[in-house]
Amino acid sequence: MVAQDLVGQRIKAIRRQRGLSQAQLAHPELSDSYVSLIESGKRTPTPAVLELLAQKLDCSLTYLVNGVTAEQMQELEVGLSFARMALENGEVEEASRRFAELLADNSLAGLVSLRQDAQYGYALALEACGELAEAIAVLSELRESETVPAERKIAVALAMCRCHRERGDFSAAVQVGEAVLADVGSGGWTDGLVELGATLLLAYLVRGDLMRAGHFAAELLVAAEGLGSPRANVASCWNAALVAEKAGRGEEAMSLIERALAIHSETGDQRNLARLHQAYAFTMLRVRPSDVEKARDLLLRAARDYEETATSMSDKARCSLSLAYAELTLDHPEDAAEHASAARDLMNESAGGLNLDAYLLLSQAHHLLHRDEESDAELSQVSTWLEGSPQTRKLAEKWMAVAELRDRAGNPDLSVAAYQKALACAGL
Repeated sequence: MVAQDLVGQRIKAIRRQRGLSQAQLAHPELSDSYVSLIESGKRTPTPAVLELLAQKLDCSLTYLVNGVTAEQMQELEVGLSFARMALENGEVEEASRRFAELLADNSLAGLVSLRQDAQYGYALALEACGELAEAIAVLSELRESETVPAERKIAVALAMCRCHRERGDFSAAVQVGEAVLADVGSGGWTDGLVELGATLLLAYLVRGDLMRAGHFAAELLVAAEGLGSPRANVASCWNAALVAEKAGRGEEAMSLIERALAIHSETGDQRNLARLHQAYAFTMLRVRPSDVEKARDLLLRAARDYEETATSMSDKARCSLSLAYAELTLDHPEDAAEHASAARDLMNESAGGLNLDAYLLLSQAHHLLHRDEESDAELSQVSTWLEGSPQTRKLAEKWMAVAELRDRAGNPDLSVAAYQKALACAGL
């Protein structure tokens, strides 16, 4: 039912409650036929006519337009503000509960903009809690709505692309991102579209499409340069750095992410600054391993900042995994095991890739600690998961890691079998 139908129904209901005919309500400023058309939803009254009718019906304009009183509207707006505040402060479960309560309130049904705000906030809260399937369902409903503004549609697509990617459904992530970006040629790039493009770029990268990622990274950098905005430049440099590192251009990657940090430090929010510090540290660990202590300090700083922001479980898990890797590099297997365990405990079973990394790092740490049974159990769990997954090039890396760890543990037969799985995944 469209908004003008609801307004017409409310005018008709209140008129009847007041014991007025259409002619009595209309006289002398309006015609009774015009009032009839409004009540049937065939005419949309102007703001001036709505204000006049509210006076004649002795009701608030807010109720006539939205179906709620001014007091109810204020309560809903305050509730939405508290939910947003909880999300921004990192109280993600509290935020999820508050948004859910708002959406269950029938008063919100006719308030299209406020309801969309609540739905979007609820989806972000669900994502931050690690409930990715539920977040995607809410975002899908928003995406299908014809009343969602263009900028919000881009934000919804970005969140959907990110959630699909975190679940390991890279095809769905790419499909969502490409569907929106297909229209860029007609309207030109915007900050929101560059950010969506950067999210899509990472989906290309994690599914192993390095060539496509490389070309698209260059396109995004040019688009961001043309816009000249800090927001676009941070997004493009950030993920282009990840592509450069993966392609073996380590110093280029460091330069790009340092540029993103310099811009974001002046203009950005705490959550994304923490995520950038994490990405910078991760790149540093791979490109400049001698700076491992500096990288660890950056990761510890990011972890502290995450506790005060609406950071997703996957971001926290990645930070813990990077810390585990840093501690292994420093020959601190006990600390590495602690961080890897923390990462594993943050993720649910739908986050396959991150869970695998957690178990692989745990296995390595336990091997160094001579906890052979635990190390073997973790490798067996990884192998079982890999056996039940589609054998893609992306999984070849995981099988190689399993093979190397089996070899170190003195299990040559299992090591050879894992190497053969890696070759099969790579199509060799």
